[in-house]
Amino acid sequence: MSADAAVPPGHRALTDRQRLAWLRLIRSENVGPITFRELVNHTGSAETALDALPELSRRGGKRRIRIHPLEEAEAEVEALHRLGGHFRALGEYGYPPLLRQVDGAPPLIAVRGADAPLADPAAIAIVGARNASLAGQKIAGEIAAHLSNAGYRVISGLARGIDTAAHRASLAGGTVAVLAGGVDILYPPQNRQLLEDLLAAGGALVSEMPLGWKPRARDFPRRNRLISGISLATVLIEAARASGSLHTARFAAEQNREVFVVPGSPLDPRSEGGNKLIRDGATLVGSGADVIESLGPHHHGDPFLPIDIEEPSRDAPRQPLTVDDGTRAALLSALGSTPVDVDEVIRFTGLDTRAVNVVLLELELAGRLERHRGNTVSLIDSRYG
Repeated sequence: MSADAAVPPGHRALTDRQRLAWLRLIRSENVGPITFRELVNHTGSAETALDALPELSRRGGKRRIRIHPLEEAEAEVEALHRLGGHFRALGEYGYPPLLRQVDGAPPLIAVRGADAPLADPAAIAIVGARNASLAGQKIAGEIAAHLSNAGYRVISGLARGIDTAAHRASLAGGTVAVLAGGVDILYPPQNRQLLEDLLAAGGALVSEMPLGWKPRARDFPRRNRLISGISLATVLIEAARASGSLHTARFAAEQNREVFVVPGSPLDPRSEGGNKLIRDGATLVGSGADVIESLGPHHHGDPFLPIDIEEPSRDAPRQPLTVDDGTRAALLSALGSTPVDVDEVIRFTGLDTRAVNVVLLELELAGRLERHRGNTVSLIDSRYG
């Protein structure tokens, strides 16, 4: 285990057994972050949730569900340790405090490097074009250096262009790179030296994806959600109208975080997306000082507050809730392919809230339900055997 994996006094941590159960649960079939939380709330712990998966999925209409094997979870933990990394769970020291506030925050993140950059809430994301102009990269570096010297952690995605310039300029401050693949998969490979410099300077590399996971196009929006979720604010520099960096800005707005944009020439397609964000209400900035002034006072340090981390004394399983067929049928009739708010479904049907949550769990584990942003759900029209 890496030296930085030690938990400071006064902070709670999962036991090794609990951490393996968390890893197995989030890696099991049809279990996402929201489902993970619902399962633990329903059963009392990740370990008892694993035991409940077969029955819950069967009641949802799926005969067999793949539960992540203990041996594979142990192998992933050991492989991460060999890289000098470790897992941090939601609520532990080293799990980004602002990310905990985001809907669907990953229960576990893999970390390579130091915990301190991730534990610091004074973090600002800088993102933008991969094919950035020389001027764009220069302003990204100047803003990143200014923020880093002022005590902020710079967060980005280790991509070419703006990300590279931001990380490079803020190495001394412990910059954080968030990856779309596993923390052992470098993308792009040309940034290997930057990665090594980042880790050597006390920064951190983080991902919610399994080791060995090669990033796909659909993984980058998930990565962008983490970049904005870790940060107080997001600074956008050069983004075309269809740029992936706009996802980060949109996530930041949805997470009630500040969005700052460096304006660009109206003749440069790389500035179309950012300039439109300014017209839509994003704050225009031209320097690191502008960002700090717009943010106002901030607090350094660790705003650690106790939240629901499993403790050995709380491992006793809860009595599972039995849902009758009538309740299940009533809920199914209220759902369809159009996303609806879960609270509206509860009001419309008059069903018990916990019963609704259990049936939603059954359907999701069976692959028959999809969760969307804003606590909405929809049925998936598929057959299961």
